[in-house]
Amino acid sequence: MTTVTNTTNTTNTTGTTATPSATGLNADFTMFLKLLTTQMQNQDPLSPMDTSQYTQQLVQYSQVEQSMQQNTTLKDILSSLGTQNLTQASSLIGHAVEADSPIAGLTDKLPAQWTWNTPRDASTIVATITDANGKTVDTRTVNVSGTTGNLAWDGATTSGKQMAAGKYSISIKALDSSGTELSNTSVHAIGTVSDVQLDNGAVLVTVNGNKYDSSVLTRIGETVN
Repeated sequence: MTTVTNTTNTTNTTGTTATPSATGLNADFTMFLKLLTTQMQNQDPLSPMDTSQYTQQLVQYSQVEQSMQQNTTLKDILSSLGTQNLTQASSLIGHAVEADSPIAGLTDKLPAQWTWNTPRDASTIVATITDANGKTVDTRTVNVSGTTGNLAWDGATTSGKQMAAGKYSISIKALDSSGTELSNTSVHAIGTVSDVQLDNGAVLVTVNGNKYDSSVLTRIGETVN
C-alpha cells in the first residue's frame, strides 16, 4: 500500500511539471486549433476550399498571430527601456543645461536665458524676442565682447511693459567692431532642470518652465545651488 501510494504521487508530480518544449508545443497546438476553428466557421460549405488554399490561409493566420505576439513583446521591451531612460534622466534635476533651441521659458521667478556664439569677436548684438505666437515683444541692443556670452531677460521690455510667464524665442544679429554682420551666429536656451517625465517613450526635461526632448540637450553643467 505504501509503495503504490508513493509511486502514484511521484507519477502525478512528474505529469504536472511541463518542460519548456512541452509548453511550447501546447501553445502552438492551441493556436492551431483556434485558427482551424475560425477558418471552419468562416468557410462557405457550398464552396469549400481545396487543401492547398486552406493550408495557405492557415499559415497566413498563424503568421499574423505570431506578429501580434512579437509586437506585444516589443512594446514591453520599449516600455522597460523608457522607464530606464527616465530613471537615468532624473539625475539631471538641479543641473544647468544647454538646449539646441532658441526657445526659452520665462517664469515668475526665473528669467528666460540664452547663450550665443559667433565665428569671431563681436562688439554688438541686436536681440529680437518673440512670444509663442511669433509676435515681436522686445528688441534690444547690447554691447558685448568676444565670441560667446549669455543673455538673461526678465520679461521687462524696453518700452516698460512686463510680459507674462511663457515661452519666448530669440534671434540674434551680431556685429563686429566695424559694423559688419557676423554670419553663422548660433543661440541656445539655457537654464536649470526642475523636472523630467516620460511622454510616449520620449524623456522630456523641464527647464525654466519649458519642456524639451532630452535629445536636444547639448551640454550638462554642474548642479545649481
